[in-house]
Amino acid sequence: MAPHAPFKEVEASRPPWDSSARPHYTQTINPNYTIGSGAYRPNGENNNAAHISIDPDDNTRPPLANYKLLISAIVPRPIGFISTRSADGSVTNVSPFSFFQIIAADPPIFVFGVNGHKPSSATTKKDTLTNLLETGECVINIISEDFIDAANMACVDAPYGVSEFDISGLTRGEDTKQVRAPRVKEAVFSIEAKVIEKRDFTSKRDPTKVTATMFTVEGVQFWVREDALNDEQSALQMEKLRPVSRLGGISYARVTDMFELPRLVWETDISAEDKQLVADRAKENAGK
Repeated sequence: MAPHAPFKEVEASRPPWDSSARPHYTQTINPNYTIGSGAYRPNGENNNAAHISIDPDDNTRPPLANYKLLISAIVPRPIGFISTRSADGSVTNVSPFSFFQIIAADPPIFVFGVNGHKPSSATTKKDTLTNLLETGECVINIISEDFIDAANMACVDAPYGVSEFDISGLTRGEDTKQVRAPRVKEAVFSIEAKVIEKRDFTSKRDPTKVTATMFTVEGVQFWVREDALNDEQSALQMEKLRPVSRLGGISYARVTDMFELPRLVWETDISAEDKQLVADRAKENAGK
């Protein structure tokens, strides 16, 4: 969805933020699910709705259409609020990236993508990219509800040298141990990280144009707010982390409703009858 105009008028027509809402658990959508039952559509949604096929490289399709479609479909996306510092130490930067994910725990490995350039220039690198190329270091901070407005302010395309820490009012944590970049002190959880791999991607329409850079980084030091951590230092309390995710367009989401689903073990949790049901269904599908 495109930004509303005028947005503040639209926002004023909506219910206020519910500060009393807390993360809580519900049942799953279908607590009576049995093996092979498939999707559950309690509201009578059409299981046979037609699909269309889209070629992302169709020359008549604007690249921006792919971007808008993908960010509205790949949701919710965790946000890596990435802080960096220039090699000479004079410039600090912090900016949110929703093309971000963890891919391994031993060692802790994360990936994020820096897409495009600053809106005001077709050639100027984004500040995060400039600093990462110089130093190979960053801090990944997880955004919580209480500073989402400040984090969004850090998206502004300020000129290089103007720190988003100052623009947003967030606090530099200059106590990082293994990287020179500051952490965001307001973040419940932060990860000092070092680049282990960089890869550029070019446009299929114009192979001379780098449209995205992917960084693979290793987490080398964690920072966790003490009151949010369990005694074993192995889990965060969702009530304290209160993470925010990105949706499509300018939309975000908060975590309120949660549910649990234990992972089943084939040998011990699946009955002989259900295993036979799966085998019979496989034979039916093989004949189609």
